[in-house]
Amino acid sequence: MTPSISERSNLPSLQQLAAAPHRLLFLAGAANVLLAMLWWTLWLASSRMQLAWMPQPDLPAGWAHAIVMQYQVLPPFMFGFLLTVFPRWMGLPALTHWHYLPVGIGLLGGQVLVLIGLCGYPHLVYLGMLQTLAGWIAGLAFLVGLLLRDRQTTWHAIACSAALGFGLIGLLLTIAYLHTQDPRLLFASIKFGSFGLLLPIYVTVAHRMFPFFASAALPGHQGWRSLPWLAAFWSLCLAHLGLELIHGYAWLWLVDLPLMLLASYWLWRNWPRAGNANLPLLLRVLFLGYAWLPLALLLYSLQSAWFCFDGAFVLGRAPAHALFIGFFGSILVAMVTRVTQGHSGRVLEFGATAVFAFVLIQLTAVVRLLAELRQQPIMWQVAAGTLWLLAFLPWVARSAWIYLTPRRDGQPG
Repeated sequence: MTPSISERSNLPSLQQLAAAPHRLLFLAGAANVLLAMLWWTLWLASSRMQLAWMPQPDLPAGWAHAIVMQYQVLPPFMFGFLLTVFPRWMGLPALTHWHYLPVGIGLLGGQVLVLIGLCGYPHLVYLGMLQTLAGWIAGLAFLVGLLLRDRQTTWHAIACSAALGFGLIGLLLTIAYLHTQDPRLLFASIKFGSFGLLLPIYVTVAHRMFPFFASAALPGHQGWRSLPWLAAFWSLCLAHLGLELIHGYAWLWLVDLPLMLLASYWLWRNWPRAGNANLPLLLRVLFLGYAWLPLALLLYSLQSAWFCFDGAFVLGRAPAHALFIGFFGSILVAMVTRVTQGHSGRVLEFGATAVFAFVLIQLTAVVRLLAELRQQPIMWQVAAGTLWLLAFLPWVARSAWIYLTPRRDGQPG
């Protein structure tokens, strides 16, 4: 039978990707959540366990994994969110598809080219990074353009734009490495991605949005959004970045301990005090995900303090993966699920697919941390990569369907 007009209107369509900033950009990020980790997991299995065959990329695979995750997996989500909320924060007209489609096409095309390039076509890595750079510059230019039209001082927007500026520096360092093969450039790019781009922008968005979400869900809840606190956190993040760049590992604890205390205090001040029965799951997972941040910063502090006295990195990459998988991964599932539900005209609920993803991400983080303490860590790393793929596969499939179909409530966007 031929579908009716109403049925045809609910079928997936690429045209829907132009209906709102988050659609194409969230779809790009969701696709790379799977593709990037699939490449990395297969590479680990291939290089260490002879379970699959994968070519060795021209740049060190571990560093390629860090670059892709920092500059191509998470940024599409960030740009999709910021291109949506910047006009709302500033009371300006919403952006049109002429603004956000170039950003999405640049970031999506860039990540596809890089991943293909890592499978034996190194020239595509270079082209992919250039396309990523083009999309990044376009997105940052549109956001800065909104800042210049802002009639008030929207500090959260200024902070997010600054973080994206540090990300731009990191991208340029990666491209410079592809020209010169100087490993110091790639090392610096990875550090800019962690403590110049991702951590500041995640914390800035959480600082503004989590108290707002809590107040909307729990009448009478008073969120705490101290700007001096945000300035202090930013300053310490940049201090950490500076110490990393000069290899001052023995002194990182001097900034990481205060960062841990700041993160813990913010979580304590903003944690909703309503009983568990009154606390929506969609809100609870935001703060549970945030709880990984003080833990990760504590691990960074312990790592640095031990190095100061012993000269050894006893925790290996455990602090970084507590931050990346535990904090960034958990907040990604919680935040993107909320935005996707709300902007598709659906009920604001944390459904079974999201619960499955969130729970498995917690397990993924624990397994990856334990890998650093094992004598044979590769099997544990492959297990963590496999768990990541299992966690995100149904979540990505459901999200992609939503981005490709009209809003449930019939509203535009």
